Amino acid sequence: MAHPHHSRQTILLISPYWKEEHRWMVSSVKLAELWQRMGYRVEVLCMGEKTEVKHLSETLIVHTRKDFFLPDPWNYGIARGFSTHALNLARTLSPDLIIVNKVLFWSSFALLKLRNDGFKVLLLTDALVGMTWWPRGWLPRLGAFLYAHTLGTKIIRRASEVVFFHPQPTAVLKGLGIQHRSQVIPTGLDVSRFHSAPKDPQYPVVSYVGRLESVKGVDDFAFAAEALKRFLPHVTFQVVGFHAPDHPLVRRYKHVITFTGLRHDIADILAKTDIFVLPSYSEGLSNALMEAMASGCACIASRVGGNTFLLDHGKAGELFHPGKRSELIQSLRHMIVDHTARQHMSHAARKRIEEVFDWSV
Repeated sequence: MAHPHHSRQTILLISPYWKEEHRWMVSSVKLAELWQRMGYRVEVLCMGEKTEVKHLSETLIVHTRKDFFLPDPWNYGIARGFSTHALNLARTLSPDLIIVNKVLFWSSFALLKLRNDGFKVLLLTDALVGMTWWPRGWLPRLGAFLYAHTLGTKIIRRASEVVFFHPQPTAVLKGLGIQHRSQVIPTGLDVSRFHSAPKDPQYPVVSYVGRLESVKGVDDFAFAAEALKRFLPHVTFQVVGFHAPDHPLVRRYKHVITFTGLRHDIADILAKTDIFVLPSYSEGLSNALMEAMASGCACIASRVGGNTFLLDHGKAGELFHPGKRSELIQSLRHMIVDHTARQHMSHAARKRIEEVFDWSV
């Protein structure tokens, strides 16, 4: 993407969500920040709890359309008239670039209406729901499959070009017919914002950062924490992220895990974390995992989606099969008791981010 030189160019970013406590599309926030640093003006259209327009700065305006939100395990918003509003906004702005972030959210339907009106639209995504990414539960999985192989396929094929944040299976790309209209451009982060604070090796801190959604596998993390706390009482286990009041996992495991709720000092939390765990059943290119790696955490993640790509197939962190609690417990115990292994993985994680995912490079 070239830097604009003369007049400030405009990007229209169509995203499922922006920033709300339980609906936060981190990749959209990060991309908008990056594009502004490059000199672009960014207008965002997304869904949320109410219809409004926020002028966050001279170069960032967020248009939100009220949606009806289906909770976990669906985690899916529906906003009537969203695609029409996207088309009207595109006609008004005449943006230099129109980008749809994520496929198979309600917001991605706007791509079809925009393409039918003659606009070029770039589709960005880190996962293909119903193809390479799956919710938990047979009914949501069936819904994802049917959705993906009907409307989802149509949306993907209609995109002017598709950019993935991490490599996708070749067979899937061929089946969609987009292997020659797609490329991989990993997202990243500003590594200088993350650091590692002094830690006491005798009292390690183990953290999960993210929402308490079923697909994230936080129940497996909690189970492992309870099992290990019996033999390693000096270890601190914490879950950092938004959760509904009286969440069943909080009730069940609050005696062994610290549930912090929504926090905005993630860099400081990760700086004090020894071991970071991401036990997702499906995952794209996780921003939380990237931030943990940049903070020098020893990382343990499920062998799904972008986790394998980020951790370089286990060279920059340990991988386990999703849902295999015994494997997670074994990896955690190894990292907790072996300080040398922990340090090795800490350095490997930071190096991996610096070499491949650092925006300042």
